[in-house]
Amino acid sequence: MTHAILAWDGTDAEAPARRAAARAAHVAFITAEAAAGRLLLGLPLHDEAGRSLGSLMLVAGDAAAKDAYLAAEPFATSGVWRKVEAYPFGIAPLPYRPWPAPDAPAPGGRTHSVLIGWDGTDAAALDRRMAVRPAHFARVKPMAADGTLLFGGAILDAPGGRMIGSIAATNHTSHAAARAWVEADPYFTGDVWRDISVHATAFRALPYAPLPHG
Repeated sequence: MTHAILAWDGTDAEAPARRAAARAAHVAFITAEAAAGRLLLGLPLHDEAGRSLGSLMLVAGDAAAKDAYLAAEPFATSGVWRKVEAYPFGIAPLPYRPWPAPDAPAPGGRTHSVLIGWDGTDAAALDRRMAVRPAHFARVKPMAADGTLLFGGAILDAPGGRMIGSIAATNHTSHAAARAWVEADPYFTGDVWRDISVHATAFRALPYAPLPHG
């Protein structure tokens, strides 16, 4: 099991300083969590101008493992994150490219985009998703292989439960390019995703385990 943690910083004037003060402890913590196999991926979430908004963390394990992670995460314990949402998450088994080596240079700017798409909440929402799911997978499988798609998967309403949305990271370095990618996807053209947000991010190489591969 995996949990996707969407954590949002405060919007007050001191928020950037809190993040900066806790950043070294956060990086040390997530490096150890990745090496232990408890953190599958961690990405910062920025706006189009590069300002920090929060973080996306994919944590391995059940709800207790997710809670243990948050209880020890410096961004959570020091008050950097002011709003935390956690959802069971199914990583799509696709032919993702191998991670860069953990000693790869840190990025100097935006490397990817994080896309969060929420399905409709009406009774036909899941039927719409299932109707275009084969076309969606046919589209993203070669994109995982060529590096366009860093990872992708489904947000669930409960462990093993109903799919209610999606999270993906693509190699687009502008909001416009990321939105164009979204709008060509069967989940968009098939009216599955009703609420979509785009965030800039920078992938930092850590000792991550390989993602589910297919």
